[in-house]
This record gives sequence, C-alpha cells and structure tokens, in this order.
Amino acid sequence: MKLVRLALLATCLMPCQARAESPGASAQPSTCPAAGEIRQHHLLGLWRASFEGPGSGATLLLEQHPELADSVRGAINRDGERALVAGDVDDGEFTLEESFDGVRISATWSGTVIDGSCGREIRGDWRSAGDRTARPFVLRKLP
Repeated sequence: MKLVRLALLATCLMPCQARAESPGASAQPSTCPAAGEIRQHHLLGLWRASFEGPGSGATLLLEQHPELADSVRGAINRDGERALVAGDVDDGEFTLEESFDGVRISATWSGTVIDGSCGREIRGDWRSAGDRTARPFVLRKLP
C-alpha cells in the first residue's frame, strides 16, 4: 500500500517538475489585459464610483445588455436614489449614459480604463445633462 501511494505521488509530481525544469519553456500569458484590450465582459459586475465634491459615492451594477452584445446595462444607486445606466468600452475608452426615467439621459460618463489596472479602474468625467456640470470620477471594480 505504501509503495502504491509513493508511485502515485511520483507520477503526479513528474509533469510539474518536467515543466518547471524545461529550459525553453515559455512564460505563461499575462492574465491582466491592457487598457485597450478591455471588452464588455470585463465591465460586468459591481463597481464603486467616487466623485469629487459632496455626495461623493455610488454603487453600479453592470450586466450584459440584452439587445446589444458589446454593451452593458444596469443600475446606479446613490444612497437609495436609483437610476438606469447603459454603455460600453472601446479601445480603452469608457462611455455610460445615466437615466432616472429610462427615457431621457440625465447624465453621461466619459472615461479611460487605467493601464495596469487589469480593467478594474476607470477615471473620467461625469456630466449632468441638465446644467452640464462636470465632476471627475473614479470607478473601481469590487471583488
């Protein structure tokens, strides 16, 4: 029995050891996409938005858009005040439209995916449609 366990252990370890010692082994591809490689599926999930000035936070849930494969749709929550959002990312440029009633655009988000963030941080400007007030924002993807 002890010999069988030893043989099994040796068999399991050999492929790992051979891979680690092979002189021409290539490095594994990076799992962190560059900003320009970020696509719709990287945006899916829960995000935390921080804004400069008063009322400085919000939570966004971005999901697959049911009609546009390369876009996202979801909701934003600012201390219980909810609005709908829809947008996309193209070559590292992020755009999002916000609407309180689902018909008229109440604000727009325009930002850039931060290089080196693996698509987990976006910075830009949020603009109110009513008075065109601009506020810098930072979006960070939550685990």
